[in-house]
Amino acid sequence: MKVPFPDSSPNPSPQPSRFPEETVTLLLIGLVLLYALWTLHSPSSPPPAGEPADGATAKSPTPEVIPLVTGEEPVSEIFARAGCPVCHAIPGISGARGQVGPPLVLGTTGIQRLGDPSYRGQARTVREYIVESVLNPGLFVVPGYPERTMPTWYGMKLSAMAVEKIADYLEQQTASPATR
Repeated sequence: MKVPFPDSSPNPSPQPSRFPEETVTLLLIGLVLLYALWTLHSPSSPPPAGEPADGATAKSPTPEVIPLVTGEEPVSEIFARAGCPVCHAIPGISGARGQVGPPLVLGTTGIQRLGDPSYRGQARTVREYIVESVLNPGLFVVPGYPERTMPTWYGMKLSAMAVEKIADYLEQQTASPATR
């Protein structure tokens, strides 16, 4: 419905517009809703359904917590996505000829590393040593290789299933004395 201007001139000059009352009302309703949503997540409010009640907050899927792999991938893809072939020689993994880190033939070298006097970790088996080395690489650096070169963030970026697959694979890898 068109409302005529108070003057009856054929071409009225444009009047400065004001917000219609409906727009102001909608803006106020929007602000109230935003405030309500904001207070839902305040510490004094009960957590929304599905969130922990003990005050812990669920992590949102940010790049820091999204794993590189889920563990459902083939082991060669797990190694490739994690970047292991860049630094390590890994039998059976295409392109894994790296020389920055030691060859990953833990079926042969794992027991020796556990017995090394400079080993400071907690592992008692080769499998435990592999998992520990992935999650906390600074506990033991193989003599002759540089310290602080292996990423320390694998514990945040590799799923538990991926770490288990890595351990399963590396525990089975053996090599001749020349490649140890």
